[in-house]
Amino acid sequence: MTRFRVRRGQVVAVLLLLAFGVAAALAIQAYGTARYHRAQADRVLRDYAKLAASRVALQSARGIYFAVVPPLKALQHAQERAPHNPLPEPKDLHFDTMEHEFSLAPYIRFTFRMDLKTGALTTSGQTLPKRVQRWLVDTLPRHTLTVYDTSWHMGTVLGQPGGDRRYIAYTVLRDSDGVLRTALGFEAKPAALRPLVAEATEKFALLPRPLTGGVQYDSMGSIIITDRYGVEIYRSAVQYTSPFTGSDTVGTDMGDLYAQTTLRASMADKLIIGGLPRSRLPLILGLLGLTAALIGTALLQLRRESQLTRLRTDFISGVSHELRTPLAQIRMFSETLTLGRVRSDEERRRSLAIIDQEARRLTHLVENLLHFSRSERQTTHITPEPTALAPLVQEVLDGFAPLAAARGATLTAAVPEDLVVPADPGAVRQMLLNLLDNAVKYGPAGQEIRVGATRDNGIARLWVDDGGPGIPSADRERVWERFWRLERDRGSSVAGSGIGLAVVRELAFLHHGRAWIDDANPAAGGTRVVIELPA
Repeated sequence: MTRFRVRRGQVVAVLLLLAFGVAAALAIQAYGTARYHRAQADRVLRDYAKLAASRVALQSARGIYFAVVPPLKALQHAQERAPHNPLPEPKDLHFDTMEHEFSLAPYIRFTFRMDLKTGALTTSGQTLPKRVQRWLVDTLPRHTLTVYDTSWHMGTVLGQPGGDRRYIAYTVLRDSDGVLRTALGFEAKPAALRPLVAEATEKFALLPRPLTGGVQYDSMGSIIITDRYGVEIYRSAVQYTSPFTGSDTVGTDMGDLYAQTTLRASMADKLIIGGLPRSRLPLILGLLGLTAALIGTALLQLRRESQLTRLRTDFISGVSHELRTPLAQIRMFSETLTLGRVRSDEERRRSLAIIDQEARRLTHLVENLLHFSRSERQTTHITPEPTALAPLVQEVLDGFAPLAAARGATLTAAVPEDLVVPADPGAVRQMLLNLLDNAVKYGPAGQEIRVGATRDNGIARLWVDDGGPGIPSADRERVWERFWRLERDRGSSVAGSGIGLAVVRELAFLHHGRAWIDDANPAAGGTRVVIELPA
């Protein structure tokens, strides 16, 4: 049966550990799935941010186009009407813009015409420094071949010749052979870019309305537009901070401007069905921790059950041994008397004394077992009454004297005659008998066992001293547990049930008192067990 219980415990422990492993695997899988869904949602939101940046870039390019084309067409018409006349100055350049379109007229510094084949440059308006002229001559031919958009019939260049930022817009005319030959254009102050971009992007929805559910344009996200040198051209009034950012170029043919958009974090609830997946890590860790705690508790209970089973086995073995010894003695001496094998009256008296002694021991053991059984069912009751300790202690010592004499122990008592406590006499008797039995059983032969009592501040203390080896300090609490015996006594020939001290502490507790263990004599050793009762 014991082997079966051990195997059952091992199987249950393995199953519990497997259950924890499965729970951990499921938790890891759930966490991985949640992370994947969150990563997918983040990726979608970043894609929306890129879409928003692309829309801002396209809208900015349209704004630049519609601002640059009218003055370029005015220059082109002037060139076609009178190709040999001087270029019109900026103040004489007349052009119309559509309603609500941004006009570059106040920002134009000079106009120019350049032969792309010979590099001949003609300007009108503000005088150009030599370094700016050289920059134009060097830059425009390459730009027309690599960047210029023939479908839009215009191009822009942003540069910093000599450290001065210059913004050039131009168109190219073809010669009779259809070859790009003459560049016509103007320079606008770079400061024009800010109002130009602002006019184009303000009140512009970053994302299509079906996606945003009618959210106001300035509540979706924020915009920053910079040029190729990192100089900030435009910044929306409201700026948001979130990981959902995207960027796009306005176009190299539009001066290499860059648009960056940042979606407001709360837009995730609008753009993602159900919103961003909430982090389940705390819940998963909580469930995993709860599972671990439950399994740990189950394993602990299983371990305690195993220990309790072993202790109960030891208890049954000890009780059986304690019962067998007095029963064997009683039977042997009663048979001796019955068969008339005694040779003298002295032997008859001795046999009767042994029978009486073993019967007392048996009675004491049975009383302990009965009390233990009642305590297990929580049906133990006491009836306190004024009890004089001195006569009660003497009565117990007189009754226990034959058992002590069998081990050569002597019993002495020092209890004040006037010490009266509200206690159950039977319970006090049982506690004393248990302590005396332990003292005789585990102490050396021929020892002196002392019983004493005092009263102090309404508290009565009753103690029993023995001359035994003492109880180690580390074990002085555990010895009160049921079935528990000192390691040194488990393999010895001394029989014991392991419930004597447990009964003592429980009876003391029922009296609203307590019990503990101390040293009988710090110099000589021994054990003192103290019972404290209200007086």
